[in-house]
Amino acid sequence: MATQLQHTPKKPGLFLLFPWSLAAIVLILLLTAFLHDWIGSNWNWVAFLLIIPAAIFENIKIGYTSIKVMFLKIFYSLLSFMVVGFTAGLSISTWYYHQNAPAIKPMIDLPWYIWLAIIIVLLIELAHIFSLLKALKRELVQFE
Repeated sequence: MATQLQHTPKKPGLFLLFPWSLAAIVLILLLTAFLHDWIGSNWNWVAFLLIIPAAIFENIKIGYTSIKVMFLKIFYSLLSFMVVGFTAGLSISTWYYHQNAPAIKPMIDLPWYIWLAIIIVLLIELAHIFSLLKALKRELVQFE
């Protein structure tokens, strides 16, 4: 009599649960805030070392169909949008106050290439959200 192999579900790896895009956005913002002069001359390295690995690791999550990974991915994506929204609000308010009261030192002064990098990460996040929602719908239809 043949023995049946039972598939035991394994916990997803840490690289699947870690918010790579959110970490890339936060690191870009922190590096820009504290090392503004260095970022100005080395912004291409920031894009190469932060955005590309974040996009690759986020693409790995797309193929993984665990509900926990999908939920955390969507949660971290929405959290990324919130962080960028707060940063955009601070930048716009700083620009507005600088126009009206130039004595105020700007808190956040993000150059265009940093905004471009952040927008690219958010577009990748948006594509992943729609892809994960499609996969989630497929998973839920299977259970019916």
